Amino acid sequence: MSETETTAPEKNTLMETMGLVRTLSVDADEGRVALEFEAKPSQCHSGNIVQGGFVTGWIDAAMAQALIAKTDAKLLPLSLDIKIAFYAAAHPGLVHAEAWIERLGRKTAFVEGRLTTPDGTVIAKGMSTVRLVPMG
Repeated sequence: MSETETTAPEKNTLMETMGLVRTLSVDADEGRVALEFEAKPSQCHSGNIVQGGFVTGWIDAAMAQALIAKTDAKLLPLSLDIKIAFYAAAHPGLVHAEAWIERLGRKTAFVEGRLTTPDGTVIAKGMSTVRLVPMG
């Protein structure tokens, strides 16, 4: 199953708060997702730089969505650890968070992701170990 350029994300207050603009692509078979967020001035600290927690959150959200898509929303991803490497500052405007599954087990998954500007400049990369539990 593959979906591209979705304009209206499902109603999700957390994702709205994080600034989700739209889902760019979902490939459930491959376990890949790309999301577009709007970095807002209210998410910035000195020098109009987005606080690193938002950068981490955007990558983490994409990694979770990749797992949810791959497991057909039957498993809830719970982060055991997250490692983020920052390459450049994020500034107000659009950013793209993409994620993919590196390895999927029955109870544990390893996922990776990155945040870029719309023109492809890498802002940060991340990786996470995730515990998978039945949804509901």
